[in-house]
Amino acid sequence: MNYHPKSDFMRVMFERGFVADCTDYQALDEALVKGVVPGYIGFDATATSLHVGSLIQIMMLRWLQKCGGKPIVLMGGGTTKIGDPSFRADERPLLTDAQIASNIEGIKRAFSPYVSFGDGPTDAVMVNNAEWLDALNYIGFLRDIGRHFSVNRMLSFESVKSRLDREQSLSFLEFNYMILQAYDFLELHRRYGCLLQMGGSDQWGNIVNGVDLTRRVIGGEVFGLTSPLLAMSDGRKMGKSQSGAVWLNGDLFGSYEFWQFWRNVPDADVGRFLKLYTELPVAECERLGALGGSEINETKILLANAVTTLLHGAEAAAAAEATAREVFEKGGIGDDLPTVTLEPGELAEGVGIVQLFVRAGLAASGKDAKRLIAEGGAKVNDEIVTDSGLRYGASHLAEPMKLTAGKKRHALVVLG
Repeated sequence: MNYHPKSDFMRVMFERGFVADCTDYQALDEALVKGVVPGYIGFDATATSLHVGSLIQIMMLRWLQKCGGKPIVLMGGGTTKIGDPSFRADERPLLTDAQIASNIEGIKRAFSPYVSFGDGPTDAVMVNNAEWLDALNYIGFLRDIGRHFSVNRMLSFESVKSRLDREQSLSFLEFNYMILQAYDFLELHRRYGCLLQMGGSDQWGNIVNGVDLTRRVIGGEVFGLTSPLLAMSDGRKMGKSQSGAVWLNGDLFGSYEFWQFWRNVPDADVGRFLKLYTELPVAECERLGALGGSEINETKILLANAVTTLLHGAEAAAAAEATAREVFEKGGIGDDLPTVTLEPGELAEGVGIVQLFVRAGLAASGKDAKRLIAEGGAKVNDEIVTDSGLRYGASHLAEPMKLTAGKKRHALVVLG
């Protein structure tokens, strides 16, 4: 588009590729120039950690704060009880209050490396929408809020329409989700002066509903800004690795594995990911992304170091790089590889090779592990394994055992 932003935040969003759509580019830009703009993104507590697929939204909050705005991190303690139906084929499993509370505690840990929390005008705050959703009076809510929603319009949103077009069931419970998300924006505007909701482009309908509701109920001028839904150039979904989700919490996905994920992204994605997930100058990101051959591999290391440093710290990034060089360039084992510790009691009858690959996170299931072995992609101590029935006992673990899946994924097995 031809719009030339005046505010630092919108300039960054455009230059680095964060923008998919906006309800009013010019008015939002002018609000950002005038003063501090509080902006929020909501995260439902469907798991104990966010994964890399959410990192683009977290980076938007980070840039908002760096450019003088106020990030609001909204935990979906209330909306998680309903479940977002957007572009899903089936209803989300319902979680208990205890499960949701536990998930929120886990998710919170992902934000402190990216935004600074506090009581200052641009300090981030974390809010739980259960504060207002759990106490709603149903009749009053229908009368005061529900009357502003047209069912015809709600059915026209692609997130709902695509589900109905496939003749897949959409429960009344799920249908209420977009009303509750819209109400979140209204409440955040009332309580915190929130002017901006951000999210992925799959949330466009929900965000527009919130903008319209806030304008109708209290006449507030608020805005919506969405980012593109990302996939890797090789077709893989963002946030997924060969062994499963790329979690942001280190206890679920270690810093070495996280580093390896970024080191192994397709060449075609390097420049784009440098702009989205690091703070390197845009011109440098574009220059580095255009490199080829061995130079692009060094650029991937730079990408992995920069992204890992933001989340896990510089020491963790340096240790991951050192381990990778030890393993790949020198044929060693490395100190920072993911490790499976086996207790002597487990080894009395031996532990199967298939089980070891699954426990090490090198295969998503036993079936995947067997396929990896059958295709010659599994190694133990750098020797190809062809028998999926192999078992290992304590005598095999006098020294750490190195497992390898393909060319780039490794783990250790040690005796506890």
